[in-house]
Amino acid sequence: MKKVNLGILILMLLICAINATAQINNIQTNASIINTEGKILDSVKCVLPDSFPNDNLDSILSDKLDSMANTWYVQNAFAVDSLENACLADTLQKELPDSVYISRLQNLDSYIPLPFNESVKKFINFYLNRRRGQVSIMMGLTNYYFPLFEEALARYALPLELKYLPIIESALNPKIISRAGASGLWQFMLGTAKMYGLEINSYIDERNDPIKSTDAAARYLRDLYSIYGDWHVVIAAYNCGPGNINKAVRRSGGKQNYWEIYSRLPKETRGYIPIFIAANYVMNYPQEHNLYPVQPTFKMLTDTIILTSYLNFEQIAANLNIPVQEIRQLNPQYKRDIIPAKPDKPYVLKLPIDKISPFIDNETQIFAYNREKYFPNNQIVLIKEVSGKSYYNTEGKKKIYYTVKQGDNPGAIANKFRISVSNLCEWNNIRHNMIKVGQKLAIYSKNNAPLAKVEPQVVKTKVSRMKASGKIVPQQLQTNSDESAFSGEYTLYTVRSGDSLYTIARQFAGMSDIEIKLLNNIKNAKSLMVGQKLKIPIKA
Repeated sequence: MKKVNLGILILMLLICAINATAQINNIQTNASIINTEGKILDSVKCVLPDSFPNDNLDSILSDKLDSMANTWYVQNAFAVDSLENACLADTLQKELPDSVYISRLQNLDSYIPLPFNESVKKFINFYLNRRRGQVSIMMGLTNYYFPLFEEALARYALPLELKYLPIIESALNPKIISRAGASGLWQFMLGTAKMYGLEINSYIDERNDPIKSTDAAARYLRDLYSIYGDWHVVIAAYNCGPGNINKAVRRSGGKQNYWEIYSRLPKETRGYIPIFIAANYVMNYPQEHNLYPVQPTFKMLTDTIILTSYLNFEQIAANLNIPVQEIRQLNPQYKRDIIPAKPDKPYVLKLPIDKISPFIDNETQIFAYNREKYFPNNQIVLIKEVSGKSYYNTEGKKKIYYTVKQGDNPGAIANKFRISVSNLCEWNNIRHNMIKVGQKLAIYSKNNAPLAKVEPQVVKTKVSRMKASGKIVPQQLQTNSDESAFSGEYTLYTVRSGDSLYTIARQFAGMSDIEIKLLNNIKNAKSLMVGQKLKIPIKA
């Protein structure tokens, strides 16, 4: 019996020893996995050689986003006023650990390496928290611009991740001008632009042409890669120029890696790669941060026409019932609302697709409209030089002063007085679209009054204004006027050249183009005529 008990004891001791050995091996295996994951994470984390040096980059990025938000298309096609409610800060989400950012960046399978560090995290937070509303607008604009970028990048066999460069260069504003004088979506300096065949003169700047500037940018990036062979260095060179990169390489003892020459680069360029990586992250993972694109209320479906004779934007606007501001938005390469086309040097005019046929049908009338005013003897005479600066001719126009009110911006003020934003800024020395409440702005205009002024006549009527959840419901608006939701007085608005139901509705708080169309028994919104009287409720 004692021998049996001894055998059982020995067997139990052996089993315990085997289990202990298995647990030790399991712990060692888990530790090995953890260490391996740690090495993977460390391999994509990049430690800056020194602390991030230039907080002014926040201000530069903010200026670009503000400029984008003030463009005509954004102001008219996006519900800018409601962005604060639509894009609330992601306050409910706790700060994410670095491993989450790293894992998501790895999952992008980017051809261009996307390492992570505190600087990248700083700019991710800038876009996702401090500028959520404007980022959501940019996301809406990508539907228009990204196909152009992707087509050009594919044409030259370049990584498609480069399409995010204009996000940080221009915030997708084709007419933005930097403090250093770079212009357009891709922020070309004048010398580089001419080197890549972009035309720049007194009337045209192809740096602002989305298609031509994108093709030039793709060729420039291709050439930079043939020199440096490293995409981080190429992107840095695109920002600060090859000369500064060559100096940084030389001062670093011939090192070619971006992070090794980092401390030798200009301050703004040191943040350029982190911002590029942050833009890649934000544009690919917005929903994970409760951020969604704001879609435009109307989309720019366009087509082009080849011109062989001088043409002014106002000639087009007066005959096609289209705002000059919209023509400028679609043709940002023309600096002075003039297309300097000639038989031996044609230029392209881009218009909304529904305006192409009317242009062709009325081409003779459009070119003949006020021809002697704009091009006497077939010469361009609208520009005169004053103190070395080019201005539109202000002769015969009244000079008035407008006091800036809360909520005003240069785009809205220019639209109100039917002048260009560039003229308003030139007349008042406005830089970066910065104006202040109470500021007096000089304005040269044929008419003393802004567009929103209406005829003093007052008439009694009933108006149908049914709404649901704050939005107009077209089916409900089809009710008869004697079943209207309210009755009251209205004024008469006189249709001006370039007006549309949409632009008229924008001038009256609480009105929509559908309501104006219904109230005035308009069957075809394109049938508006200059001088036509439209009923507008006084309460609007």
